[in-house]
Amino acid sequence: MSEQDKTEAFYQKLTTQLYETTSWPAEYLYKFIIPSDSVKIAEIEAIFDNMGAVITTNESKNGKYTSISVNVLMRDPEAVVAKYKEVAEKVEGVISL
Repeated sequence: MSEQDKTEAFYQKLTTQLYETTSWPAEYLYKFIIPSDSVKIAEIEAIFDNMGAVITTNESKNGKYTSISVNVLMRDPEAVVAKYKEVAEKVEGVISL
């Protein structure tokens, strides 16, 4: 199974779980870890711009990494997955939790 197949299977499972456990539209909490870089932080903030998202950042103890939490109202699981894919596509080195 290729890496892309594994990723697609993960997103399909996530979509199913979100439909089973949540009433939509609903608030969703995204969590990302990136190497500390103000440009990368700005890229993630831009992806969620004009959505009413509450974004918080927290730098690691040694300052090498930054965790980003994004709390935002999403219309359905497909929209949640679409944002994960957009972040992965646009922000190099991001880890989605």
